Amino acid sequence: MSAQALTTWAPDTWLTLFGHFLALSLMSIGGAITLVPDMHRRLVDGGLLSDSDFTGAIALAQAAPGPNVLFVALMGWYGGGLGGAMVSMAGIMIPSTTLALLVSRWVATRKHTRGVQAFQSGMTPVTVGLLLATGWLLAPSVAQPRALALSAVVAVLVWRTRISLIWLVGAGALLGALGWV
Repeated sequence: MSAQALTTWAPDTWLTLFGHFLALSLMSIGGAITLVPDMHRRLVDGGLLSDSDFTGAIALAQAAPGPNVLFVALMGWYGGGLGGAMVSMAGIMIPSTTLALLVSRWVATRKHTRGVQAFQSGMTPVTVGLLLATGWLLAPSVAQPRALALSAVVAVLVWRTRISLIWLVGAGALLGALGWV
């Protein structure tokens, strides 16, 4: 991103980014990462971001400490500079945060009702499906045999053992540092 992008006045791009992330915000069941396929369709296929910027934003935000929703700010940054980053974050955060606050207060008083329990149980497969769609979209950019094998091993370890995830993340970082993946 050039210094010029920081000072570029791009209200049309900002409005596009804000509207896109505002619409997606209320569908972010399981977090913003579950919305990656639709973000890709709208931002990359729509010509606002390159595929490498899109994938790079996700990779950088996932590797950095802090909330994983930061990749939305990076996508906004790549698409519209500082203003794009700000409106993208506002668009993704305002509706979902407001709804989550209101619903969590409502559910706290009704958590033992059959309807609330059924809804919570039904949302689990939806979240898993959205995460699988995200993985399917991102897989071609890292589809090396070693990376795929490591992913399969980690999935089995998480599923069948009680090994702490922090150890698996550490092992993956070590393998990456050694150039294995």
